[in-house]
Amino acid sequence: MNDTLEQFRQAITAAGIEAPDDIHDDGAIHRFSPSGRGSDKAAWYMLHTDGIPAGAFGDWRSGLQSTWCAKSDSAMTATELADHRQRVKAMKAQRDADLLATQQQASATAAALLAQADAATAHPYLSAKGVKGHGLKVFSDKLLIPMRDTAGKLHSLQAITPDGEKRFHPGGRIKGCYHSIGKPAGRLVIAEGYATAASIHEATGDAVAVAFNAGNLEAVALALRAKYPALVLIVAADDDHLTDGNPGLSKGTAAALAVGGLVAVPSFPAGRPDKATDFNDLAVIAGLDAVKACMDAAIESVATHAGSASATGQIDLWPEPTPLPNALPPVQAFDADLLPVALRGWVMDIAHRMQCPPDFPAVAALVALSSLIGARAVVQPKARDDWQVVPNLWGMTIGRPGVKKSPALSEALKPLNRLQADEFELHQAAHDAWELDCKVSAMQDNANEKRAKGLAGKDPAAARALLEPVVLPAEPTARRYTVNDATVEKLGELLMHNPWGTLSYRDELYGLLTGLDKQGQEGSRAFYLQSYDGNQGYTFDRIGRGTTHIPRVCLAMIGGIQPGRIQEYVRGAVAGGSADDGLLQRFGLAVWPDTGGEYVHVDQWPDTPAKQAAWAVFERLAALQPASDLDATVWRFDDDAQALFVEWLIPFENEIRGDELHPAMVSHLSKYRKLIPALALVFAMIDTPEGGVIHEPELLRALAWGDYLRTHASRLYAAAVTPETTGAAALLVKIRAGKLADKDGVILDSFTPRQVAIKHWAGLDTPDAVRKAADVLADFDWLRREVVQSGDALGRGRPSDRYTINPRARGAA
Repeated sequence: MNDTLEQFRQAITAAGIEAPDDIHDDGAIHRFSPSGRGSDKAAWYMLHTDGIPAGAFGDWRSGLQSTWCAKSDSAMTATELADHRQRVKAMKAQRDADLLATQQQASATAAALLAQADAATAHPYLSAKGVKGHGLKVFSDKLLIPMRDTAGKLHSLQAITPDGEKRFHPGGRIKGCYHSIGKPAGRLVIAEGYATAASIHEATGDAVAVAFNAGNLEAVALALRAKYPALVLIVAADDDHLTDGNPGLSKGTAAALAVGGLVAVPSFPAGRPDKATDFNDLAVIAGLDAVKACMDAAIESVATHAGSASATGQIDLWPEPTPLPNALPPVQAFDADLLPVALRGWVMDIAHRMQCPPDFPAVAALVALSSLIGARAVVQPKARDDWQVVPNLWGMTIGRPGVKKSPALSEALKPLNRLQADEFELHQAAHDAWELDCKVSAMQDNANEKRAKGLAGKDPAAARALLEPVVLPAEPTARRYTVNDATVEKLGELLMHNPWGTLSYRDELYGLLTGLDKQGQEGSRAFYLQSYDGNQGYTFDRIGRGTTHIPRVCLAMIGGIQPGRIQEYVRGAVAGGSADDGLLQRFGLAVWPDTGGEYVHVDQWPDTPAKQAAWAVFERLAALQPASDLDATVWRFDDDAQALFVEWLIPFENEIRGDELHPAMVSHLSKYRKLIPALALVFAMIDTPEGGVIHEPELLRALAWGDYLRTHASRLYAAAVTPETTGAAALLVKIRAGKLADKDGVILDSFTPRQVAIKHWAGLDTPDAVRKAADVLADFDWLRREVVQSGDALGRGRPSDRYTINPRARGAA
């Protein structure tokens, strides 16, 4: 036993953490100081000695985490290795749960402490550093700096004593949290410490984020890049010139590279003190002007000459061009573990054989399965409230032509198509039998009429009885698993006979979306909006067709669309007007995956066992029955899942009620109130179809989908907050490569849209397309737009646009 404890202690020490004196092997998490200071509990460990001894340890402040085992993987039997891996997984889950609980408690106590504190109008630390208190508080003698995430949620505090000692609030989250000074406008600076950040803000007026330490710079930079995709990010690095590896500069540079940002480094005058490393030190030594000069040097804002002096002797000055914003924010790659086991192999096999993103068949499969459930089963997300969610889902696959959107959707919908074919075959037989019954009935009516004529005078009552019409069964109707292209009136008629719901599949959604935008289609639009809820009736009142009431309108929807068209539609949908009614936001399963990468030729048979397992799920859900002719089966969360749902819901609601998100994203995310419970129900009916109870694993999978889908939503709505830069980027590439030349090969200093259009470059083959691209480049100072009046002596003719090229676009100084 002592040998085991000593080996574990040595592993902790080898990782750079000062091991505690006493180590307990009870499998619980124990906290200790990574540096031997009793008040610091950032380090942790857990150790099991039953079976093969194994443990884990780490430092929550630095992010270090490691596992240890007394026996190497290669020395274990297969059973021992499986048991060990299971134990490591359990330890990770225990550690994550403990960390989450600790951070939540720290967040609550930090908020309570901040609420009791006063605004920081003065403090010895501020006086010593020569800066103001921007958004700070004072409690007792300590300066308190809030640490928030990009949603504005308070996670922790940094406390600074009068003599400058800094301590983080015990147990609070640090990674990705920051304190903001000022409002971003064009660019945003990220610095390590508060005094550094305050000096930069007071010197430049720029907004600055305090990351608190070098190790947190990259996490903060990534978080801010996701929140502000169009801003220029500048990392103000400390210059730890006397420290091995210069961690301030190396970490700052890595953070800037991670987000495509710039690095600013303090430049000290002669006689620099050894301890002078950051911009606050520079401000104290040389003043705020020196700080501003360094920041200006980082962004190279000094104007450069565009060429020689003009005829009037005036020099044409050019500003430094701003990098084009990335119109496509990054998205989370699809993880096969997002899918239930019964679907996983089949979906991934489709994606592998087609060499398409797995996002496409995965979304199609889930939407198709949700249509089979329809309104037959609902989830009640709250324990006592009667709020119910129908799990019909709307999905959208976004990709340029040729990335196999349609083939992937078609393959994933094959189980529905087979069910539909079988249903039509059964319906045809039933309808044929019904038609025979109709013919026999007609013949009976004719025979009875002849007999009644003979009895009319003798026995009128008998004759009347013979003339009573034969009661026929209603005409059989086929269950519709899919609908492709139907008018709203016909779709309503189909839903009258399919009151529990069906799937609308549109290979190209753009036609549907724009069609519903047209004048006169307001009623059709309202019908589709209502069909998303899945539990409301709808009434058509038409002259000639009378009144048609549909007791329940429930529709799942799936289709594809091209990036250019969805970007165009998004801009219209968020600009106000009739399109701004939440129709687009109902496509909760909208995915826009990256489609680059090298093609791999695959020619193999489909994975038959995986296919059979997935199709069996479709067949089982196709046979699903509601609780009664009028009522759905109600599913609920078990206690663990209910607690998890509340834990997710509260911060989610606070986030979308805040003012940090774009209104379009708020509208989209608000639909997650339905999406998350609906996905959890779909997963429960795939994995654990009996019992009417949704367990924690199904809800965890739904929440993971929510995180994944949110990144795709950010890419989708980026069109609303950033300019369309595809054409501008293509034009800038041509300019930089020296491709913009006249017929003699002379590189042009300026051009008209027509001069570019005649070159027939992709996406730039019309004057209008070139003009749009050039205007974007002009907005970012790569070009300068001039309006040239007609050369006609009488001023006749329309003026034309000419664009002059910034020399920096061609690499000129």
